[in-house]
Amino acid sequence: MPTWFKFSKMEIEEVLKALKTSENGLTGADVKARLERYGYNEVKFKRENPVFRFLKQFKSLLIYILLVVSVFTILIGEWVDAVVIIGVVFINSLIGFIQEGKATKAMESLQKLVKTETKVIRDDKSLSIPSSLLVPGDIVKLEMGDKVPADIRVIRAKNLFVDESALTGESVPVEKVPVKLSESDINKGEFKNTLFSGTLLTEGAGTGVVVSTGSETEIGKISRVVQREGVKTPLIKKIDDFSRSIALAIIAVAAFNFIIALLFGYEIIFSFLASTSLAVAAIPEGLPAIITITPALGVADMARRNAIVRNLPSVETLGSVTVICSDKTGTLTKNEMTVKCICAGGGFYEVAAMKQMVKSDTMDQNLRTSQNHSD
Repeated sequence: MPTWFKFSKMEIEEVLKALKTSENGLTGADVKARLERYGYNEVKFKRENPVFRFLKQFKSLLIYILLVVSVFTILIGEWVDAVVIIGVVFINSLIGFIQEGKATKAMESLQKLVKTETKVIRDDKSLSIPSSLLVPGDIVKLEMGDKVPADIRVIRAKNLFVDESALTGESVPVEKVPVKLSESDINKGEFKNTLFSGTLLTEGAGTGVVVSTGSETEIGKISRVVQREGVKTPLIKKIDDFSRSIALAIIAVAAFNFIIALLFGYEIIFSFLASTSLAVAAIPEGLPAIITITPALGVADMARRNAIVRNLPSVETLGSVTVICSDKTGTLTKNEMTVKCICAGGGFYEVAAMKQMVKSDTMDQNLRTSQNHSD
């Protein structure tokens, strides 16, 4: 059960008592002790060791097959083929390694840029501190336009409305009130007394007590899930299936060729070398390079559009989407409303691709155009 959910069902006095705080705020000693216990109020990206990040690029069944084949090519004396195969594998891994490194640095740079200040009450004094220094039990004061810095239980509110579309997709601001949740509110999934980290105050003001910080907030939990090794993309699944099939087929053909050669009286060494050569020739050495270079071009195109892609296969996943599900608000991706039509000077103007189109000749035609777009 999330921490904030437990506190949402309590009265304000119970919440303050459970967090060992009061409306006068925490003392300096309390803050120091809680910082040591809970850590800073930050959601950090796990920095991966560069060596492990490079070795991770070899994590593919097709790459394993190519490495085994390269060993056999060396055994049969085909040094040129061995160098080509190893070179392809190395370049393939290097491209993925460099791209992930660039994406990681970009995300870290964005983290450094996002530094916010929060008004808190400590030792019965109002202070402005970096949001990273917030701890559970801190009393926070928020106003219209402020970004919620942690998961907070509301204890006072004045016409307080919050935009939670970043978490829920609901574009309409939600009213927050300092009351204990009822069973009906919980059943409806309406948590009106809790402010979630990353959301934005659109109206009013309020005071609350911090219940969760850093990776323990709802947005922090989402970040942890994102950083885990996720489900394999459609492309990776297909490549793994193809690699498995081709490996079994090559082993079967090579073994069959070896047995037939022995039955026809050829020497064991010659039969083995011939079968190994057949297996090497059947392996598509250029496939890993193509699989890597193609997504790399997609990543470069996304970068020109200001979109950071950390893993190369993620680009292919975008192209595999067949259904996009959204709620009634239709809030997707940028979380921004877009102007489609402007009424000015007695006429209507259509807006498309950031360009204003030519004004229509008559008002009637403009009204019909506007009606068609609304339909």
